[in-house]
Amino acid sequence: MGRKYHIKKGDTVYVRSGESRGQQGRVLDLLTKEGKALVEGVNMVSRHTKPSAKHTQGGIIKKEAPIDVSNLMFVDPSTGKPTRTGKKFDEKNNLVRYSKKTGEEIK
Repeated sequence: MGRKYHIKKGDTVYVRSGESRGQQGRVLDLLTKEGKALVEGVNMVSRHTKPSAKHTQGGIIKKEAPIDVSNLMFVDPSTGKPTRTGKKFDEKNNLVRYSKKTGEEIK
């Protein structure tokens, strides 16, 4: 079983460092055992593929490569800016994530 992280599948994230620094994208998949995430349109690599049933043409295909979770920062949906996240209990005693910049709950 993998670790728990500050981002989830479907979150919009900002890349803090690396070749794709400054880009934003949606988390497609979280690889918890490796501590990495697949982010839409970020850290693109070229793969040379043979023709197959899935890719009948073959050739060079661009796809996302995993990027370390420590290089990603959650983007607040209300402001559109990167922010840290925290966890707290709401009035119904449920654990929820919240934005440390604005203090708003993250849905």
